[in-house]
Amino acid sequence: MLWLARNTARPHSARMDPSATHLTGKLLIAMPDMADPRFAKSVIYICAHSDEGAMGLIVNKPQLQISFTDLLDQMQLPHTAATPDIRVHTGGPVETARGFVLHSTEYTSGQGTLEVGGGIGMTATMDVLEDIAAGRGPAQAMLALGYAGWGAGQLEQEILQNGWLTCDPRDDIIFGRTNGDKWSSALKSLGIDPLLLSATAGHA
Repeated sequence: MLWLARNTARPHSARMDPSATHLTGKLLIAMPDMADPRFAKSVIYICAHSDEGAMGLIVNKPQLQISFTDLLDQMQLPHTAATPDIRVHTGGPVETARGFVLHSTEYTSGQGTLEVGGGIGMTATMDVLEDIAAGRGPAQAMLALGYAGWGAGQLEQEILQNGWLTCDPRDDIIFGRTNGDKWSSALKSLGIDPLLLSATAGHA
C-alpha cells in the first residue's frame, strides 16, 4: 500500500487560484446511462479543475475488502480501540494504491493540506492517518484509495455529452456513511427524481 511521502514540497496550506478553476469544489453525478461501469451511479467530489484537466474522488463507493484499521496495519501505524472507524472508499481508477483524505478544514496537516474551498480540504500525506488513528484528526473525514482524472477538456466534453450532472457539495454526501443513498440524494438536491431520470435516460 502506497501513500505520499511524509515530506512534501507543497506549502503547509495551499489554496488554488480561483481564476484557474471551474468545477473545483463541486460534485459530479453520473447519469443513469453512464457507459463506464467504474463510474456507474458514482458521485465525485472535484478537488481540482483547470484548463489542464481535472482530478476528483468518488465519495460513494466503499471498499468492501479493507477497513481503516486494516490499512493502518498494512502501513504499520499504531491504533487503539478508540480509533475512529473511517470508511475506506474507492476514489477512482487512477493510482489505486495512493491514498487521499477529504476532511473538514479545522484540521491542517503539518506536511501539506490543499484547501479546496467550502470548508473542505484534501491531505495525502501519512501524518493525517497517524492523527486520525490517535484521535487528533479532523472532525469529518473520508478516505479514498485512487482517484478519477481527466485530461485537458475531457471532463467538459463528457458533461456536454450528458455524462454528468453537477451540484454543490453537501457534508452528508461527502462524509456520510450511507453510501447507497448518496447518488439519489445528490440528484434530489437538484430537484430531480432519480426514478424519473432513470426512466427517461437514453431517450430524446
